[in-house]
Amino acid sequence: MIQLGEQLIELGKFLHKNQYAKGSAGNLSVRLDSESILATPTNSSLGSLQIDRLSKLNMNGELIDGDRPSKEVPFHLAVYENSDANAVIHLHSTFLTALSCLKDLDPENVLRPVTPYVVMKAGEIPLIPYYKPGSVMIAKDIAKVADDHRAFLLANHGVVVTGSSIEHALQIFEELEESAKLFFILKGMNIRYLDSKDISELKMKS
Repeated sequence: MIQLGEQLIELGKFLHKNQYAKGSAGNLSVRLDSESILATPTNSSLGSLQIDRLSKLNMNGELIDGDRPSKEVPFHLAVYENSDANAVIHLHSTFLTALSCLKDLDPENVLRPVTPYVVMKAGEIPLIPYYKPGSVMIAKDIAKVADDHRAFLLANHGVVVTGSSIEHALQIFEELEESAKLFFILKGMNIRYLDSKDISELKMKS
């Protein structure tokens, strides 16, 4: 537990330092074993997490140790219950959150790929409809697609990324944030998107 807790704290510091997380926005978690997870506490800054204040919970969301968890922990639990993920990152990062505020996004895949890396790292990113932060409906909708996806965009809210480890989830997040940045830089230009053949070849090798 201590080692994973320290990794979670280092992740928080990295995200805060690189301005992916500001104030008390965002939350993180990691699977400890088949029966429990470690999550960031409510209203905590990801840049100043403390090992003895991290929230240890069972899979029913009951607090075992530490401070009260984020109100958004139910969708972290939904990921763990419905996939093989071992880490979850939820952030209100600038470009992915800006993307989440746009109308008429493709609900099946919010980022049409312009580079191969978003396909290789994350695949398709479905859109979760807008709900009030902390709503159980976020968890219910994520549960439906968690097994087949590594990332989800929450409408008018931010992004949720999952991974086999903390490092894996971070790699996916950074690729998605960069891809969202490219989306806005290239907006209105004559873009060559990857076509279905390009995407199929990438999926075969991933």
